[in-house]
Amino acid sequence: MATKKAADHTLYHLSPKGFWKKFRDAVSVDPNISSGLPLPTLNRQPPPASRTEKYATPATKASDPAQNPYWKRDVRRAFPQLSVVTQPELSTLMIQHSGSPSVAAPGADSTTVPAAAKTVDLTEAIATITSASKAYSERQLPPTPPTPFKRWVPERAEDAPHDPHAYFPMHLYK
Repeated sequence: MATKKAADHTLYHLSPKGFWKKFRDAVSVDPNISSGLPLPTLNRQPPPASRTEKYATPATKASDPAQNPYWKRDVRRAFPQLSVVTQPELSTLMIQHSGSPSVAAPGADSTTVPAAAKTVDLTEAIATITSASKAYSERQLPPTPPTPFKRWVPERAEDAPHDPHAYFPMHLYK
C-alpha cells in the first residue's frame, strides 16, 4: 500500500480557477507552487463572521453622559489658572520664611498653631530681612548657574608681523 509522502499544495490553500488557472500555468515558473492563501473554512475556527452574538461595550463612568459632561472632557479649553500674590501676602511670607525653621523636639506635642503675622509693607519687610542677616557679601557670593563650557579669559599672545608704524597694528589674543 503506497502512502502519500509529499504534501499536497492544493489541500489547504486556494488555487486559481478558470482563465486565471490557465494564465498561471502559462506564466509561472513552477505552477505546482502553492498560492499561499489559506482556505478560511479549514484554517480559521470559528470562521469569520460566524458568531451570532454581538459585541457590547462595557458600561463605564465615562459612558454615562450624566456623569461625563463635555466641559470636563474638553482639553482645548483647559487654560492655566492665574495665581495672584499681593504685596502684603508676599511680605508676610518673606518674614515667616526668613528665620530658621523651628523643629519640635521628639515626643513633644506639635499641635501648636503659629500666630498670625501682622501685615507689614513690602519695603519694610525687605529692610528687616536684609538688616537681620546679609545674604551675600564679597566673600559669600550668590550661586552662579553652571555652564557646559570653560569661560574664556583673554590672554595676550605674540603679535603678528606688521609695520612698526602701522596706524592699526594687529594684536593677537589666545
